[in-house]
Amino acid sequence: MKKILLAGVALMALSAFGIESRADDIKQGGSMTVTYKDDVSTLDPAIGYDWQNWSMIKSLFDSLMDYEPGTSNLKKDLAEDYTISEDGKTFTFKLVKGVKFHNGREMTAEDVKYSLDRVTNPKTQSPGAGFFASIKGYEKMADGSATSLEGVTVVDPYTVKIELSRPDATFLHVMAINFSSIVPKEEVEKYGADFGKHPVGTGAFKLAEWTLGQKLVFERNKDYWNKGLPKLDQIVFEVGQEPVVALLRLQKGEVDVAGDGIPPAKFLEVKNDPNFSKLIVEGGQLHTGYLTMKVTMKPFDNLKVRQAVNMAINKERIVKIINGRAVPANQPLPPTMPGYAKDYEGYKFDVEGAKKLLAEAGFPDGFETELYANNTDPNPRIAQAIQQDLAAIGIKAEIKSLAQANVIAAGGEPDQAPMVWSGGMAWIADFPDPSNFYGPILGCSGAVKGGWNWSYYCNKDIDARATAADSITDPAKKGEREDAWKGIFLDVMKDAPWVPVMNEQRFTIRSERLGGPDAIFVDPVHIPVHYDQVYAKDVQ
Repeated sequence: MKKILLAGVALMALSAFGIESRADDIKQGGSMTVTYKDDVSTLDPAIGYDWQNWSMIKSLFDSLMDYEPGTSNLKKDLAEDYTISEDGKTFTFKLVKGVKFHNGREMTAEDVKYSLDRVTNPKTQSPGAGFFASIKGYEKMADGSATSLEGVTVVDPYTVKIELSRPDATFLHVMAINFSSIVPKEEVEKYGADFGKHPVGTGAFKLAEWTLGQKLVFERNKDYWNKGLPKLDQIVFEVGQEPVVALLRLQKGEVDVAGDGIPPAKFLEVKNDPNFSKLIVEGGQLHTGYLTMKVTMKPFDNLKVRQAVNMAINKERIVKIINGRAVPANQPLPPTMPGYAKDYEGYKFDVEGAKKLLAEAGFPDGFETELYANNTDPNPRIAQAIQQDLAAIGIKAEIKSLAQANVIAAGGEPDQAPMVWSGGMAWIADFPDPSNFYGPILGCSGAVKGGWNWSYYCNKDIDARATAADSITDPAKKGEREDAWKGIFLDVMKDAPWVPVMNEQRFTIRSERLGGPDAIFVDPVHIPVHYDQVYAKDVQ
């Protein structure tokens, strides 16, 4: 994610609340209030790609596939059923009938095709376009020589066929991510570039109000096709709330979820308070926080400079800044992801060694650069720690502390943001597969304007190996595929396009009035609060 999330920046895990309720105890109705420091940049599923809007988009839109709540197990969503050809390259989806968009029109297979054409059209500038590279005709879409995917065919109003150019072990996962959300053509054309401010989907909630810089209001979709959901009538997202203020308001009962998590400076205080420690929620996540270096900008086009930066960062100190709620990272993959190289030691913290490499690169006196970082605590403090580490080897980095959306925008430009601390946008897996830690953030497909490969690293040989690894679909060759991905990431580290810094646990806090069954959770895949499953216990 994604997207994406960091120390103190955490969403909630309601199954960890220890709240047990029988289904007949849950009543429809009520509202919840969620706070965020920054406003949301967009609610367009083809474009939105940060931890803050990811969960919101998930509740406004649906895709062909989804995940069982709280697991990485795929399930059918808008697809009532599907079949896969023997060669693994043709997927035929039968759609649920009677599904309506928020504007009242029924969704059909034409909408599925339109949505996939739109997300892969370069004019959309979707950071997720590369996920669809295995669909036949993707290359022609990518180079602008086609306006429609050859491999997506409408068979009848409720059947769509998707042909791949190669077997793809991740394809059903791709059909479950937000980029695959189904959108209505007429609404996209009506609002154009402003569709992200006027989203229309088939989801459990619909946008009722958006006052920029103040709040967003979601209201229950009374015509939602998935009967019994959502539980709440309304969700209010208040923006412009400093995390410390949000925490105080939650403690007073004015807020239900502190969206930016527990401020690190307040973590131990809350943890030791018997009145609120029971409301802390902890969950694991497939996460890596990292520092990018833009290889298209000097002096980061020099390998030795990038290696020197890897050796200069004191990761243990950064972990201490967030109260030890992480472990230092030495590679892109988190430890629980298949393909993680357990015996790999990575670049050791070595100030003198870093200075020597920098001198060999032609910078014995260092150089000046810029470091972009999210301005929500603890990111400014982490950026300052990185700044100090760089200064120790002669690199003078000016910190650009900006709102999350501005950091994302700068990172997606080829000639801006020479260094980015991933911060609140640190990577959390879109789906539990090693390929997801490569394509969007390290692959050539992500090294485009508006993309999430902020280092603009593009190694075409490694890209080809990644494609080959994802073409291994035989379950009997699972180990072979994992070994292939392990080799890919170790070779990426040889090129050192960024510094893996830490793998983090997720912590947040919620109000006592929220409840839910085990289906409400810390999601191991996305990072959304499953808003459509949340209920208010005080509804009479």
